[in-house]
Amino acid sequence: MNRERQLAKAFVDLADTYASEFDPLHLFNRLVRACTELLAVDAAAVMVADARGGLRTMAATSDEAAFVELLQMQTGSGPCMDCYRTGVAHSVPDITAERDHWPELVTAMTDAGYRSLQTVPVRLHDRPLGGLTLLNNNAGALPDDDVHLAQALADCAALALMHWSTEPARSDDVITRVQSAISVKAILEIAKGMIAEYAGVTIAQAGQLLTDYTSHHRVSLAETVHALVSHSMNPAVIVPARKPG
Repeated sequence: MNRERQLAKAFVDLADTYASEFDPLHLFNRLVRACTELLAVDAAAVMVADARGGLRTMAATSDEAAFVELLQMQTGSGPCMDCYRTGVAHSVPDITAERDHWPELVTAMTDAGYRSLQTVPVRLHDRPLGGLTLLNNNAGALPDDDVHLAQALADCAALALMHWSTEPARSDDVITRVQSAISVKAILEIAKGMIAEYAGVTIAQAGQLLTDYTSHHRVSLAETVHALVSHSMNPAVIVPARKPG
């Protein structure tokens, strides 16, 4: 698939709020996946703010990227936090030069193999909702065209989130929609734990089993994890049957 078709597919996938399987978990996973497929980046993660203004990680392409976000949330500092607070994109071409500003973040990123970082705000009509973090293994600033494309993808995802129902969201519904998305993410983590325990796999593998199941059956990930946590669905349904050895 050429780049033009990849771009078109990415925006259609983000904007398709009427698909039967659409929910905020799919939305943010599509966003970070599109970033790694279309931009010159090695990993991506996205955080959104809850009703109290605290940021929560919604999706990441790797455990290392998720940890970078978690560390910023715990310390209350970092480029993604600054991006959310100011609503302005932030570039860190060489993270090792920022040790005086963010010592713990620099250590975490270098240990994970990342050397540079770019953030763009997730926003709705210039109202910051969160931040999108793009990580690279090599030092250097992300090309301007890639920064603009990342911002367009993040803006598209924010608009799609506001249409996560049969009716578009009013301006005063923004916090409600974002808080609902965060609640679903918390339930997802519980469901992944249930599947991991049942199948004897890692949390990451459990997450992939859930994604495979919902994609194959074209069902909502949010509805599936709710069913698992409420015990109206057995984890065995998600785990493929093992062939006899």
